[in-house]
Amino acid sequence: MSQEKVINGQIRFNQLAAYGAGGIIPIALFNIAGILVGLMGNISLGLSAFWLGVILIIPRLWDAISDPIIGHMSDNARTRWGRRRPFLLVGGLLVAFFFVTMWWIPKGEWVREMFPTEAGFQAFQLVYILVSLLLFFTACTIFEIPHGALGMEMTQDVHERTRLFSAKSFVGNLFAMSTPWLFALANMEFFKGPGGNEADGMRYVSLMVAGLLVPLSVWWFSSLREPGFARASVQKKTDFWTDMRHAARNRNFIFLTLTIFTLAMGFNFVSLLGSYIPIFYVFGGDKVAGSWLLGINGTIWAVTGLLAVFPLNIISPRIGKRNTLLLAIGLMVLAQLSKIVCYNPDYPYLIVIPTILLSAGMLFFFTLGSSMVGDICDEDDLNTGMRTEGSFYSIFWWFIKMGTALASFVAGALIVLTAFDETQVTRVDALQGSIREMQVALENQSNGKAATVNMAYMIAKANTKAEELQLHLDEKVKKSGKERAAHYLALSQSLADLKQKLALLEHADNAGALAIISSTTPYLHSLKQQSHFTMLMMRVVEIGIPLLLSLFSIFFILRYTLTEKRSHEIKELLDERRAQQLKSQ
Repeated sequence: MSQEKVINGQIRFNQLAAYGAGGIIPIALFNIAGILVGLMGNISLGLSAFWLGVILIIPRLWDAISDPIIGHMSDNARTRWGRRRPFLLVGGLLVAFFFVTMWWIPKGEWVREMFPTEAGFQAFQLVYILVSLLLFFTACTIFEIPHGALGMEMTQDVHERTRLFSAKSFVGNLFAMSTPWLFALANMEFFKGPGGNEADGMRYVSLMVAGLLVPLSVWWFSSLREPGFARASVQKKTDFWTDMRHAARNRNFIFLTLTIFTLAMGFNFVSLLGSYIPIFYVFGGDKVAGSWLLGINGTIWAVTGLLAVFPLNIISPRIGKRNTLLLAIGLMVLAQLSKIVCYNPDYPYLIVIPTILLSAGMLFFFTLGSSMVGDICDEDDLNTGMRTEGSFYSIFWWFIKMGTALASFVAGALIVLTAFDETQVTRVDALQGSIREMQVALENQSNGKAATVNMAYMIAKANTKAEELQLHLDEKVKKSGKERAAHYLALSQSLADLKQKLALLEHADNAGALAIISSTTPYLHSLKQQSHFTMLMMRVVEIGIPLLLSLFSIFFILRYTLTEKRSHEIKELLDERRAQQLKSQ
């Protein structure tokens, strides 16, 4: 098969599979970092949601510099392996390394000695998270910008390009189901240990992810081909600012980018709240039960995303890409409205209804967005004779990442606005962890797997954790309004009942102690519950903001003028020009 046929004809299956597998990094791992770092930093490490929001915005601001630079470097690279493939290998390996580094926040006595105050230790953790995220997202950029640009130049067929990016969405969503399941795995005692939490478990789960990425990076580098490199290799190199200005002046590119940016920003504003609501509203603070619901919900999200690829490739050629994009926005709006009744503690699994609608809409939306940037590059090629997919794609994703960055900051501020109490969560976790350690020690002793348990020490430790929680609740009662003060007084009563149970442990035998510990479960459950005001505000914000910004997104896409008919005309004109160039050679 000639090089020209590869560009204009159907993509071979081995190329489709290899390219599609690259969706793991920008779709799955990108979301894992954006969602789980903020969630675990807040509810596992007790770090401020506001400062985590600030931390999460800085790497995206850095993307404002790194994305266009990597796009420009990729466009102007001339190596024996092509323009894009060396970036895929280096970027993939770096993503694997920094994904692990991100979760291994140093801890232990030596760290506590260096940062003896709680404020100093939390500042250290925030700085570590910031640096590791900067490195991780830079690695993602090194991979994703050349990967997206490669997808645009692998074919000039309008609908074949959609098929190619659909494959990327298909595989990315297949692995995106791991986002909530990684949280569930990290909550398993096998990974976190008896006294640990999900942040401890994620250290070891991350090693499994890295073990998958390393061979994939080699596969991408060795198997993907660049059919357009022969032409690009003789193309004149351009300077950075010329490429940026050129892309920014394209009218259709501006409206398409604003469409994607606006809607992405709206949903990213509240994506973190989508993890809080199942845990703290639907299941009243039970992180284990909530994590399983998140896992099931995430699987349904991913399966829907997988299946939605097929109707997308049927609908888009029939009604056109712009109309399909409008259909996607409609599905996402309907999903938000359905949450009004589907966020229901009595029927927790109703949450899958908005999940299905939202997953299908987003799959349509982001897949078409990348494909339509490729169409714009064809139009630009017809007008200028230059292929600068890297610059267009990097600016396109720069806006989306800026929206995500702004959303990360706003999400943290919104959580603060809802008066979510992360200190309550972490102190209840610490108390529950100390009780769980007693339970495991007593069970091991009963089974002959351990020596005599030092119950006095373990009871004292649990009482210390209970007193720390009590001090926090007392402080909240003094500083809160009437309604929230009543909430904290109710928590104080549950804690008092729990402490009475702990007092009984001092004179109980092994079997009696295990029975007493088991009876503490309802009190621990009630201590995890957030106030009614917090839960109401979370639901109002999580539903309302995306609805508002969807209206702006519709306004922008209606001003996009590169129709399906015109895209086919451009393809035919490009084919004619290439045929003439081949004849002249």
